Amino acid sequence: MELKPLDPKGKLYLIPTRLGDDVPLEVLPISIKKVLEQVNHYIVENEKPARRFIKKVSPSKSQRSLVIHTVNKYTDTSEIPSYLTPCLNGESIGLLSDAGCPGIADPGAEVVKIAHEKGIPVTPLVGPSSILLAMMSSGMNGQNFTFNGYLPIDKNERKSTIKHLEKISLERNQSQIFIETPYRNDKMFADLTSILHPNTRLCIACDITLTTEFIATKTIEEWKKEEIDLHKRPTIYIIQRE
Repeated sequence: MELKPLDPKGKLYLIPTRLGDDVPLEVLPISIKKVLEQVNHYIVENEKPARRFIKKVSPSKSQRSLVIHTVNKYTDTSEIPSYLTPCLNGESIGLLSDAGCPGIADPGAEVVKIAHEKGIPVTPLVGPSSILLAMMSSGMNGQNFTFNGYLPIDKNERKSTIKHLEKISLERNQSQIFIETPYRNDKMFADLTSILHPNTRLCIACDITLTTEFIATKTIEEWKKEEIDLHKRPTIYIIQRE
């Protein structure tokens, strides 16, 4: 009896999105448009922004043809494996974040983990990552850096964490990257300038890739002389003590 080969699995495409409302194909490669036009199954952080993005990049694509599942902080993780069923049946799926690269400071990492466990091919596509773009433009140590996500909200815990990151930066010659909820940015800036050593360098990378982009690296002593408005503007912070 002749055995027929098993149908190949579909791929899980990791599809970067814009970091703001700029024209998609000014910051994204044409390969993303090609994949969006081929794929009808998606796992996204939020459905409405995902649909808007797909329509913006591929206006002729039928929205009715899209099958969309969401993965965010409200998702029951036990449901995620079923979202990948199309891949097991030979159809590819696109994984979309709200902004930037899926799986980086993003709940999509759990989807990718399960895809590997199921033997589903994972294909990352090229696109903007605010973390890497900030690191590239900071002038700090790009050979040795750590992304720390969000710092604690509690005042005392945050102060302790900031001092700890500064200490690690000095001991390991390591750039320390972190983010903040945009509406708390001004408070973060005030905390950093009051807590860090005057000679510690701080990079503020704000609205990356947008027309309002602002990126600057200065010492804390220099930043204390500056007045900047970061309120509700997506911002990456990098510190390094030398």
